[in-house]
Amino acid sequence: MRWIRAVCAVAVGALLLSGCGLGATPTDTAGTEGVGPVTLVTGQDLTGYLRGRLQAWNAEHPGEKATLIQLPSAADDVRAQMISNLQAKSDRYDVLNLDVVWTAEFAASGWITPLPAGQFPLDKFLKPVVGTAMYQDKLYAVPYVTNAGLLYYRKDILAREHLAPPRTWAELRSMAKTVAPRYGLKGYAGQFSPYEGLTVNYAEAVQSAGGQILTGRRSRPAVDSPADLKALQFLVDGVKEGWIPQEALTFDEEGSRKAFQSGRYLFMRNWPYAYDLAEAKGSEVAGDIGVEALPGPDGPGAASLGGSNLAVSSYSRHQKTARELIQFLTSLDNERQVLLKGSLPPVWAQLYTDPALVRRFPYLPVLRQSILTAQPRPVTPDYDQVSLAVAATVHDAMALRQSPRAAAARLRQELSAIVRSP
Repeated sequence: MRWIRAVCAVAVGALLLSGCGLGATPTDTAGTEGVGPVTLVTGQDLTGYLRGRLQAWNAEHPGEKATLIQLPSAADDVRAQMISNLQAKSDRYDVLNLDVVWTAEFAASGWITPLPAGQFPLDKFLKPVVGTAMYQDKLYAVPYVTNAGLLYYRKDILAREHLAPPRTWAELRSMAKTVAPRYGLKGYAGQFSPYEGLTVNYAEAVQSAGGQILTGRRSRPAVDSPADLKALQFLVDGVKEGWIPQEALTFDEEGSRKAFQSGRYLFMRNWPYAYDLAEAKGSEVAGDIGVEALPGPDGPGAASLGGSNLAVSSYSRHQKTARELIQFLTSLDNERQVLLKGSLPPVWAQLYTDPALVRRFPYLPVLRQSILTAQPRPVTPDYDQVSLAVAATVHDAMALRQSPRAAAARLRQELSAIVRSP
């Protein structure tokens, strides 16, 4: 496949630049305290800001230069390539940019090494993001960027109707059903294709209703609880009633963004990255976008906590340099650039109240509150399989191929066979 060839070419280039080989072990003393050239492996950097950050590091550390390795943009491909490398005990990757839901899996497998918490300004970060970097009470990564789902809406249309943005499911349903058609619009676009995005949307509905997908330290499935069933029924009813259109069942993040940005929808759930794109020149809705916290049954809901963390490979031969690169990338100045150059939400709390940044990114106060009330997706080494089961089952229910109750019973059975105790 084309992406495999591209990855291999990049990886070979990284080997030549770093002079690394295979076969390093986690107990290698040169690795834990070693200094020298390092690589940072990540999914595709769509904005190009990371290269500039590494150039700044390299200018200050000519003997410990950092090389950027970009993998395919699809998260599943990134995870698969990283795991293949780590299972081979290769020292090709030093610092890994991990999706927050991968921390438990990579830590439990011994692929990333515990980090000294005192070396990083964790007390300066938004509190919930620190938990995404922990596994069994140890720090295995450092928060780098964060994320939380937001409700986008057409503020021009709600203003004409003298309506405030919806804060409850009932208000969202009512406006999507009645207001949207009056203006030739469709109701609500989320990420409802059967992939990780649907798992996130479902998790947000479940959390907002007071439920959980997995509960307790033994990760028991709770998807047939009253709260979970209420959340699934809400999504299914949206499709039955038409305010979640059938086409939305094919949407990922970009599909929903483009549909909203083209002026076809009244409401959209998406990540913060969509704001700058929807406000850009040429957007049909530029200047008419409002952002609010996701609604819940009785008031503001609970978003899913997204983002990525930086971890050190257990097989890196230059772990001291790797830790120092993480310190550099997660410093206050660099986190400011993460937002300004990469349009990605930073983890430093004080940046969300910086007047200049709030003027540039007016959604920051809403995003801050959404992050503070957000919840992590299920913390389990088996998260990938959990997500696949959730997305497939919820999609069947929303496509009206299975009743919510039958889908919940099926999902409980599948998750019981997947999850293992931490």
